[in-house]
Amino acid sequence: MSKKATLIIAIAFLAAACGPGSPPARETSTVSLESETHRAFFDHLAQLCGQTFAGEQVFRSHHGAGWGHLELIMHVRVCDDSQILIPFHVGEDKSRTWMFLVEEGRLRFRHDHRHEDGTPEDETLYGGYADDTGTPFVQHFPADEYTGTLIEGGEGNVWTVMVSEDFSTFTYLLERDGEKRFRIDFDLTKPL
Repeated sequence: MSKKATLIIAIAFLAAACGPGSPPARETSTVSLESETHRAFFDHLAQLCGQTFAGEQVFRSHHGAGWGHLELIMHVRVCDDSQILIPFHVGEDKSRTWMFLVEEGRLRFRHDHRHEDGTPEDETLYGGYADDTGTPFVQHFPADEYTGTLIEGGEGNVWTVMVSEDFSTFTYLLERDGEKRFRIDFDLTKPL
């Protein structure tokens, strides 16, 4: 068979394989996570993209002012292969964004705090990398070295982020040195 005939057959085969009803070919991501558990968690979180949810403060320790009287809203806005960005509003304060980042094969969680004009606040970009104790629905982020130098006592922080297996609740939990400090639950069954 000639090269031209082989090429025509190959093109016809590909056209038939990609005909009606076949999903479009998807480019393979060049961004990867080394841990399958971290990838599964990231993918579960990405399923919330484009949606907005209300939350409520479940717990606040004596170490800080409570937000129980304020409207708590999370907007799952930017989702791509390397990041999921979730602006988190506390009442009228729109300075916070939770950042889930794929960096050098690892899953990182950061808190981006900005002034109204968009400039970074002094205490910003703190967080840490996911450890190996999580599941596809729960990840733990012990504070990184930067956080320890930025926040007094922050080296003992561990953030736990959970998406319930039935996708009914998103939970943000902060502990410091094993003591529960703060917890917010968002109702995923009622997008705003």
